[in-house]
Amino acid sequence: MTLSPAERYSASRQRAGHPAVQAFRDQLAFDLDPFQVAGCVALEDGDSVLVAAPTGAGKTIVAEFAVFLAMGTTSEKVFYTAPMKALSNQKYNELVDLYGPDSIGLLTGDTSVNPRARVVVMTTEVLRNMLYAESDLLHDLQYVVMDEVHYLADRFRGAVWEEVIIHLPQRVRLVSLSATVSNAEEFGDWLNAVRGNTRVIVSEERPVPLEQHVLMRTKLVDLFDSTVPVGATGGAARVNPELAQMARYSGRTLSSRQMQDVGRYHSKGGKPQRFGMPRSDIIELLREHNLLPAIFFIFSRAGCDAAVRQAMRDGIRLTEAWEREEIRAIVEDRCRTLLDEDLAVLGYWEWLEGLERGVAAHHAGLLPAFKEVVEELFQRKLVKVVFATETLALGINMPARTVVLEKLEKFNGEGRVPITPGEYTQLTGRAGRRGIDVEGHSVICWQEGLDPQAIASLASRRSYPLNSSFKPTYNMAVNLIERFGRERTREILESSFAQFQADRAVVDLARKVRQQEESLAGYERAMQDDTGASGDVAEYAAIRREISDLEKAGVKPADQSARARERRQRELQSLRRRLRAHPAHTSPRREELSRWAERWWRLKRQNDHLQQQIASRTGAVARIFDRVTDVLISEDYLRVVDGGRIVLTKHGRMLARIYGERDLLLAESLRRGVWNGLDAAAAAALATTFVFEARREEGLVDERWLPKGPFRDAWNRLEGLWERLDDLERSHRLPGSTPPSVGLCSAMHRWARGGGLDAVLREADLQAGDFVRWTKQVIDLLDQVSQVSDGQVARTARQALDAIRRGIVAYSSVG
Repeated sequence: MTLSPAERYSASRQRAGHPAVQAFRDQLAFDLDPFQVAGCVALEDGDSVLVAAPTGAGKTIVAEFAVFLAMGTTSEKVFYTAPMKALSNQKYNELVDLYGPDSIGLLTGDTSVNPRARVVVMTTEVLRNMLYAESDLLHDLQYVVMDEVHYLADRFRGAVWEEVIIHLPQRVRLVSLSATVSNAEEFGDWLNAVRGNTRVIVSEERPVPLEQHVLMRTKLVDLFDSTVPVGATGGAARVNPELAQMARYSGRTLSSRQMQDVGRYHSKGGKPQRFGMPRSDIIELLREHNLLPAIFFIFSRAGCDAAVRQAMRDGIRLTEAWEREEIRAIVEDRCRTLLDEDLAVLGYWEWLEGLERGVAAHHAGLLPAFKEVVEELFQRKLVKVVFATETLALGINMPARTVVLEKLEKFNGEGRVPITPGEYTQLTGRAGRRGIDVEGHSVICWQEGLDPQAIASLASRRSYPLNSSFKPTYNMAVNLIERFGRERTREILESSFAQFQADRAVVDLARKVRQQEESLAGYERAMQDDTGASGDVAEYAAIRREISDLEKAGVKPADQSARARERRQRELQSLRRRLRAHPAHTSPRREELSRWAERWWRLKRQNDHLQQQIASRTGAVARIFDRVTDVLISEDYLRVVDGGRIVLTKHGRMLARIYGERDLLLAESLRRGVWNGLDAAAAAALATTFVFEARREEGLVDERWLPKGPFRDAWNRLEGLWERLDDLERSHRLPGSTPPSVGLCSAMHRWARGGGLDAVLREADLQAGDFVRWTKQVIDLLDQVSQVSDGQVARTARQALDAIRRGIVAYSSVG
């Protein structure tokens, strides 16, 4: 591209003013996009930065520049946070390749590698815990990268991102990387408020253009009309007329004339055809059109596994002999640590056969080792088709040429719901490999009942709002009160993004209240009767409304007792006498004035509701904090001393070191001796009740299946503790919590006693990946118990941890 003289002069000035950016660009094999340059310039200028750009656009270049700046000094450090351990592991390996293992560390809760390195990759929770503990690892920290910062909206873990952003030392510059969100400027305004100078850089442009198609019968039909330029129809792309016509004929018997119109879709004998296509045929169609590798998003784990089996039954083979040899060599190397007796249980041989054919599944139920192999083989272009759940769309570096969406709805735990524009953007963000593909492709499989216009709307809206999920927790409360005291903590919590958004909403609500108050005043003027005979029209209208409500209540007299019906009749008679005696009853403008009064009443009710919303949102976070604090005072985790100052008790200091959804319940169970007398297996089983959440409702638990011995008594006492705490929380107007679950107890008890993997997975009714994930959470909880407890409980927790960290759980891909 030829630059104008003015553009060349501007670029020269920028290079001269930002030598570090220029030095960084000089070492790259490619040039930077404008948004990447802007992000790097902001960091060299000493500002923090928020970069919002589509998946695959190259946001992490800005984070890598922060590492480059730090490594150019003698002591500055960078913490690189990611929302998932898989992402942390991936980024760790990438940075080791760039800077060598001595300069890079990794902390993910269950893995600690070189924690005193200049650059440490970690999960966000690890950094939050460091801040509360005032860890010496924070010394010389200059930059914190928050990758996938839009996780802040996650209702389970999002609060951790806000805690980190609020509590980082002010000297630390923040590099926030986000998907394209519609309120990036609002989020940037909040970052400016709590972190100081923060530049907001938004790029809507995909690095690789996306061609969007709908698969009908055997043809890929463009979703949008390519003959009409974007913007020519008022800003939105127009639906392809051919697609709209085919949709009208979908599922109907077509006349001969209609068949000619649809042309190439004419079926033999004039019989109607389904607009679907077998999955294996879709794969062959993509191969013919040079659209592999592809990711098929299927919103079901079982569906992903079934798709692989179906492809194998149908004889799909997408690899050459040399590729199959390379696949087998990689698999055998990566899985060499797995025990031979576990391979059959894990379905290893069927999995390997699918890989050698070029197809694989990818979902949270897979063993982490298997998932990592699939990711590596797909990146190496050895696996050509992956059937995945939406978890693959969340940050893992696994781009494809084509993304296939078999359905535009998914199960959310309660029912089937349509995917959102934000989810569509995340999923199709995987289509198009930068530096490899000229364009990416998305394919939506047509189903009867779909509306082309609705699909186009879904595909046109590229962003979604980022909304805070922040709420104070017990652990947060004791940590902040210990450091800042109650009043300063309230001020800090008022600076959360949650309260920032609530306050902005209050401004809009207050504006609406003022507008409605002006309308109410106008209605009041309209209710004035110039004859002077009406009296209080609002009062007259209220009597009419009361009569109407009583008459409606009497429509079903069978539902009322005779005494209730008599009382209602007496009230009606009294109200009708008052109505006839009211001065407005005889006004010639009675009906007109009553209509104005009715409008006034409806608007007044709306206005009162808005004012209630304002009252509930103003100081909402601080109010919840006050309720949490009151619970902690009532349970002697906090104590009010002279002058009203609040201090931590010894129990509060223990709670300050416990992190998790059930922090207070765990602290109470340790304090009340629930863990006393347990052996290692029983302790492991009890630990599951604090972390495990069943994918389906458990129903009533048959206690015969629970581990025998001391576990039973511990579980009964824990249930009683939960019930008491739940009642206490609700009495303080807090939402309470779900009951602890025993769904994994027996399986974990067996695993801790050395049980075989096959029997444990059957008893747990879990896939291997789920079992590993839950067990690692149990390990984390047992590690916390061992650190906050003394004596035998601490020793037992450590023994339990060692007993369950074996076999597939002990497997680690890092190092």
